[in-house]
Formats: sequence, C-alpha cells, structure tokens
Amino acid sequence: MMRHRILQTTSVLTLMISLLLNASWSFAEKKAEQPKQELSQLKKQLEALKKELDQAQEEHKDAADALKKSEVAISGANKKLHEISKQQVDNKKALAKLEAESKSTNIALGQQQKLLSGQLYQQYIHGQQSYVQMILQSQRPSEVARDLHYYSYVAKARADLISKIQSNLNKITKLNELTASKLQEIKDLKQKQIDEKHILELQKKEKSKVVKSLSQQIAEQRGQIKKLSRDEKRLSQLVSRLAKIIPKKKKVVKQPSQSTKTTPQPDTSISNEKLPSDNFAGANFSALKGKLRLPVRGEISNRFGSIRQDSGISWKGLFIKASEGAEVKAVASGRVVFADWLRGFGNLIILDHGDGYMSLYGNNQSVLRQEGEMVKGGDTIASVGNTGGNESNGLYYELRKQSRPFDPMAWSSLN
Repeated sequence: MMRHRILQTTSVLTLMISLLLNASWSFAEKKAEQPKQELSQLKKQLEALKKELDQAQEEHKDAADALKKSEVAISGANKKLHEISKQQVDNKKALAKLEAESKSTNIALGQQQKLLSGQLYQQYIHGQQSYVQMILQSQRPSEVARDLHYYSYVAKARADLISKIQSNLNKITKLNELTASKLQEIKDLKQKQIDEKHILELQKKEKSKVVKSLSQQIAEQRGQIKKLSRDEKRLSQLVSRLAKIIPKKKKVVKQPSQSTKTTPQPDTSISNEKLPSDNFAGANFSALKGKLRLPVRGEISNRFGSIRQDSGISWKGLFIKASEGAEVKAVASGRVVFADWLRGFGNLIILDHGDGYMSLYGNNQSVLRQEGEMVKGGDTIASVGNTGGNESNGLYYELRKQSRPFDPMAWSSLN
C-alpha cells in the first residue's frame, strides 16, 4: 500500500515537472519569436505608411519628382556595390585563412613524410624480420618478449604516422577545393561589380538628362515658400507617424542588492574617443548630449534656426556640404525605421534611438541600410549626394525628440 502511494506521488511529480519544462520551453520559444514578429509588424506598418505618403504626394506634383526614379535606382545600384565590396573583403579574408591553413598543413605533411621515409630506410637497412624469425633467433624468452613489444610499438607508430599523412592529404585536397571555390566567388563578385557600375553610370546619365530638361523649373520651385512648407510638414508628419508605430523599448528595472556593502561601480562616462560607438540602451541617448560626432565631415553651410535666404523659412537641421559619395555615419546606435525617397529630402534614412529620440539624414546619393536593421554608432548608413532637387552635394541632418527638431550642434563635439 505504501509502495503504491509512493509510485503515485512520483508519477504526479514527474508529470508536473514535464508540464513545467514544456511551459518553459514554450515561453522561451515565444520570447525568441517576439522580436521577429515585432519586426514583421513594423515592416507592414511602414509599407502602409509609404503608400499613404505616395498618395499624398500625388496631390502636389513637383518638378523634382521626375528625378525620383533615377535617384532611387542610383541608390539601389550603390547599395549593391557596397554589399559586393563587403563580400569581397570577407572572401579575401577567408581566402587568406585557407591559404595559411594549407601552408601549415603542407609543412606538417612534409615533416611526416620525412619521418616515414627515415623509418622505411632503417627498415630496409636492417631487413624485414618476421615474428617467427625473431623467436627462432633469440635464445632467451625475455629477449623475445622485449623485441616483440618493441616491434609492435614501431609498427603502431608507423601505422599512426601513415594515417596522419593520409588525413593531411585529404585535408589538403579539401582546402584546395575550398580555395578554388573562393577564387571563383571573388571572380564572380568582380563581374557583378562591373555590371552594377555599368547600371549606375546609365542611371546617372538618365538623371542628368532629367535635370537638364527641368533645371529651370527645379530652380524656381527650390525657393518657393509653399513648396518648402509642404516638404517640412510632410517630414514632420512622417516622423510623428513613425513615433507612433515604433515598438516601445521595455525598461529594465534593476533589483536592489541584498548586500549592504557598497561596491565600486565601473565608470560609465562616455569619452569623445569612444564616439560614435555602440551607446544605444533605450533612454541612454540623452547621456550623449555634447558628445556626438557629426555624421559626415564637411562645411556646415546652414545651421539650425538660421533663416533661409531663398524663402525666409528657418532651418530645422544642419546642411553639411561634402563631396559626392562621402560616407555618412550613424551618430549613435539605433534601428533604421525609414529608408526611402521622400519629396524635398531625396533618399532619406531615419534612425530611432529610443526614448523618443530620432536622427534624420537626407539628400543622400544612396541609403545603404534597410528598414528594421540595427546599426551601431559610427556605422556607414548612406553616401552623400544631392537628391530631392538639391542644388549642391551635401547632407541634411536633423535630430528630433518626440517628433520635434532641436539643435544638433548643441549635442555635437567638433574635437
């Protein structure tokens, strides 16, 4: 009776543990899937938002809209070239690693072959003796046992050496195959690069034709107050809508330590040498005030709050003149929430840094990141251009909190 009860209790406990484990695994799986679902949902909402933007833009056609097709195509071609360059670097590193491994394997093989050759030569000099011959020639049993043990040891060592040689020969064959494959990949990437450069040149010529035919209209519209006001309003609405659809970061609540002793805390101050770097941790963006690097090197031709000479409208960000194709860097870590063409701002990329902070980079020749992608401070996210009907090459750069622009220079270090 007692044994029956113990078995029942054990069965119940086993069932409970099994249910708890299944629940834990199910929770872990759901937790792992959550970021993917959030990203998928974000992308769907962004696509819906873009459709609304396209419909709204149809109401007020601008001359610069004719540039959209070629500017988007140029951005896409440059992005592919950027990705190809990264692949080439990775493949060259992998190739160098394979070559180094092949070299070390060949050295080991040479040493093993030399050792085996020495063993075979010694065997040839002394002659091949069978176990029966050793027994018959030896007069004492102790000598027979010793010689048998010695020769069995030599035979095993030789067999191991031959096995290692064969293994290294197989390894060299595999390494040669992998090396040939990497060389072919590099060759294919080189051809892809040539093809993409050809497409890029064609798209640039197409853009030049459009600019030439509409240059007067674009120049006239560039300074129109109504147009600039619409562009500014469109951007503000976009940022506001993005703020609403971006998933909020969950704040981690630190549990108080049970120990009463105070332990020295690590220095969390951010030095200029570390910027831009991976400083994204939700609300931590506010700690970067006065320490951010500007996203591109160049001449600041227009500052936040200054009045535009062509229209009298004040600037909501900075315009930094820079050479075409110069790398645009993320000022801090965050998530890409917009990477597309927008009227008045050309190829635009927007990063969400958490706690309502966003950084905007406009008039790019190309955007090199996609929506939903996480980037670190200092990562290249775009290249300088003059898209959106802009007159000169440069970057339009804004910082916003809760959709409202504020002075980027007050947050930047020029050292």
